[in-house]
Order: sequence, then structure tokens, then C-alpha cells
Amino acid sequence: MAEWVLGRYNYWIYVALMMIGFYAIVAKPNLIKKIIGVNIFQTAVFLFYISIGKVSGGTAPIVWEEATRYDNPIPHVLILTAIVVSVSTTAVAFALIIRIKERFGTIEEDQIRDLGRRGEEVES
Repeated sequence: MAEWVLGRYNYWIYVALMMIGFYAIVAKPNLIKKIIGVNIFQTAVFLFYISIGKVSGGTAPIVWEEATRYDNPIPHVLILTAIVVSVSTTAVAFALIIRIKERFGTIEEDQIRDLGRRGEEVES
């Protein structure tokens, strides 16, 4: 049993990173900390997909006489695209946080919610 658990250490790392990211998203009231949590969660997903593409005894997918098994390149290609989308999404999220800070004067979620309930806004 211990060998089975230790033999899958990479999955435990992914789960741990996902839970750290999920905790930051759910428990932290600061919007920047939530964005960092989303990025940690995305990194765990990226690592998981990249590890799926590795085949035991496989080589790079290049035609070669001695190669009998190849690694799957599709997860790597998808993750490259996902990284670009992740960086773009993070940039947009930070831009929105800047606008929220200008409008409400805070980046704490509960304070913004309270201001919204009372109908108060900081006028520019």
C-alpha cells in the first residue's frame, strides 16, 4: 500500500497545489490573494496535464529508427496555449482590481460587498 501511495507522488503534489489554490480562492478576502490562488490552481492543472503526456520509455515524437514508443505531444501543446490564456486572464484580473480600487477604495471583498449593499461608491 505504501509503495502504491509513494509511487504516485506526483498526483499528491497536484492535489496539494490544487487545495492550496482553492483555499486561497475561497478563504482569502483580498482580491489579489484570490488571483494568486487561481494561478496556483492553474499551475497544478498544467503540471497534471504535462505529466499525462509522458509515456514510460517514450522519446520525443521525432521519427527515429531506434524509437519504438513516443510521448504524447498534445498535452504539451494544449498547456502552452493554456499558459498564454492564463497570463492574459491574470493581466485582465489585475486591471479590474485596479479599477475596483479606484472606484471603492479597497480590494477587500467583504468591504466591497458592504459598500455595494449600502449603495455607497467613491465618486471620481
